[in-house]
Amino acid sequence: MSANQIVPIFSGGGTRLLAHIGILKALQDLDVNFKSIVGISGGSIVASLHSFGMTNQSLYNLAVNTDFRQFRDFSILRLLRYGGLSSGVKFEQWMDEQLDGMTFKEAPIPLHILATDVNGGGPVIFSKETSPNMKVSHAVRCSMSIPLLFSYQVYEQHLLVDGAILSEDALFRDWQQDGTPNICFRLRSEAREQPFNPKRRFMLPQYIGMLIRTFMTALSREYVHAEHWHNTLVINTGAASSVDFDMSCEDKLALFNQGYETAMNFLPGKLSKLNTAKAS
Repeated sequence: MSANQIVPIFSGGGTRLLAHIGILKALQDLDVNFKSIVGISGGSIVASLHSFGMTNQSLYNLAVNTDFRQFRDFSILRLLRYGGLSSGVKFEQWMDEQLDGMTFKEAPIPLHILATDVNGGGPVIFSKETSPNMKVSHAVRCSMSIPLLFSYQVYEQHLLVDGAILSEDALFRDWQQDGTPNICFRLRSEAREQPFNPKRRFMLPQYIGMLIRTFMTALSREYVHAEHWHNTLVINTGAASSVDFDMSCEDKLALFNQGYETAMNFLPGKLSKLNTAKAS
């Protein structure tokens, strides 16, 4: 096994996917290899597109040129009936088009995508072994079920929501069953005050939007347990939120650079410590 071989875990992200693309570019420039990839929530978007065979430059161009607002088909009635403002149908169709209908068994690079089952609270893992004939786009949609924003998904006996709600222990397993170390790339955002009008006749849409943003920001700032710290690299995305559908090209470029520079600066040290620990 190469000393520079890992299993990358792309956790969270939402509309901040440019940060994960920057990380992928850093892995390439650092000559860090991987034979499989894990995606959770927004991280599953980049993981699946890379697994499909999309180059880093193509990924970058796709993310920069995609208007995220097309996925924001919000409805209060849908929230009451299905637990989310958006059905996620447009997003899933878009993903399926990018992946050309790829199923897990067809993925050139082995792929694992995680969602959270709220009927028991455990992880549901989609992969070639567990769901070979499932379209990857549907697994990404399940993993992206941000509470209140996207409606929940039903799969077999599971009621699925966002994979980022999983505990850390669900992420750090021997994914390749050969001892290859994991590196989890987590995006951390800062809380910021949002403008709102307290005199609006209907406050519910504003309130729900602020609640979703606050919840996802708090989730991204969750404490990293000491035993997983050496396998975790945190990328600070500043005020950028996982639900920023109005992100500008400048914001996207800043996220790409932050992901790239953080990985370039800190990943070699992480790998050195992991390899030293393994040798001892």
